[in-house]
Amino acid sequence: MPLQRKSIPFESTSPQFTMPTSPTSVMDIEYPTRSNGDHQRDNLLIVDDSATIRLSFSRLLSKGYECFQATSFMEALDELREREFAIVIADIQMPGISGVELLRKIVEKYPDTAVIMVSSVNRPQVVLDTMREGAFDYLIKPCDPYLLQLTIERALERRALLRNATKYKRDLEARNTELAEGKEYLQRLQAQIVQNAKMASLGRLAAGVAHELNNPVGFVLGNLELLGDDLSKLLRLLKFYETADLNEDVSAGASEIKEEIKFGSTVNELESIISDCHEGATRIRDIVQNLRTFSRLDEAEFKEIDIHEGIDSTVRMLHRYFGSGNISLVRDYGDIPKIEGFSGQLNQVWMNLLANAADSLSAKGGEIKITTRAKDGFVEVAIADTGRGIAPEHLENIFDPFFTTKPVGEGTGLGLSISFGVVERHLGNIEVSTELGKGTTFKVSLPVKAVDGEEQGTDNDEIGGKYEL
Repeated sequence: MPLQRKSIPFESTSPQFTMPTSPTSVMDIEYPTRSNGDHQRDNLLIVDDSATIRLSFSRLLSKGYECFQATSFMEALDELREREFAIVIADIQMPGISGVELLRKIVEKYPDTAVIMVSSVNRPQVVLDTMREGAFDYLIKPCDPYLLQLTIERALERRALLRNATKYKRDLEARNTELAEGKEYLQRLQAQIVQNAKMASLGRLAAGVAHELNNPVGFVLGNLELLGDDLSKLLRLLKFYETADLNEDVSAGASEIKEEIKFGSTVNELESIISDCHEGATRIRDIVQNLRTFSRLDEAEFKEIDIHEGIDSTVRMLHRYFGSGNISLVRDYGDIPKIEGFSGQLNQVWMNLLANAADSLSAKGGEIKITTRAKDGFVEVAIADTGRGIAPEHLENIFDPFFTTKPVGEGTGLGLSISFGVVERHLGNIEVSTELGKGTTFKVSLPVKAVDGEEQGTDNDEIGGKYEL
């Protein structure tokens, strides 16, 4: 049974389209004017080698659409390259390259254009093959004008739905990207809050340690100084007695006691004990001072910072790494100005970078070099190590919260993420360069003036509020 499209009664759901009951001719049909949203009619391309067919379709559809004509595959492609078409009506059988090839090219290059195939070939397999290639519909010549108009309307509606779906998809993808970035920001903010709580606890601990140790260390140091003075006085007296002219019995008794108590070595031991105690108490005092310098309990506001002082105090806090002799620390300090910022937060950056560098060297040892330079209104701090380097697949994730390559229980994955946030908050940037087996360099660039008051129209109080966590 040959496949044949037949005219069927149609009730349009669109208030613009009214089907006439008994038209006297094709030209008497009133077609709606289609718009692409910019008050312009949709473009329609008619591709057929028959001038009669092209003219007939153009007359039929020109009241509702901007109609263009092409006689062959190549002419159709020229028209498609020149302007955008909503619909292409193409014959299958054309001289040269067939309409099916045109259909494939349109589907490949112009997927936003709907293609309606019109042909006198009435074989089901041809229809199925054409639809599988991407045609919207397949009509048999001669076409019923109502059916042609209905097919075009359906194609335009489907095209509008697809375009809206594509737009909604792009909007959804943009929203998903925005949500992912918001989630990452919240994770980073949460990590910073956790770390700030830790730093606050460290600050309270430092205050308690300083309060509890300062007084006893102070009087221990004072008493040791007095003890050393008193011991030197007693030794002067003993030396005087040694030179005195004593009788033989007293001299023999003194010599016997000296030999019994090992007087010479005892005096040397006393001096050494007092010296060691003094050194130990001094180290305790220095630890407390370094802890206060690191946490900056008395400097929580936005102010000028000496970068070198902060780095040096951080190095002293990491004495367990650099005091063993396994790691060589090189300071290449340049002539840099003080910068504006939060000292405690920046000290946390130096601690994270130095600790990571030391961890990369802990197995075999090596060198860590700290370089500071002033350049174009910025202070650059580079911390380079000769460690194992960072694998390329990990490089893009090192600043992500909770990302770590350390074994479970040895790393939280917060150090670099928090460091990145602190540097960003100070309007600076942090860069990393690495090579496997040769080492890694982190370079932190911080502006000398974090905010230009004249340009931003803010005073120091507003600046501090802006950066406060």
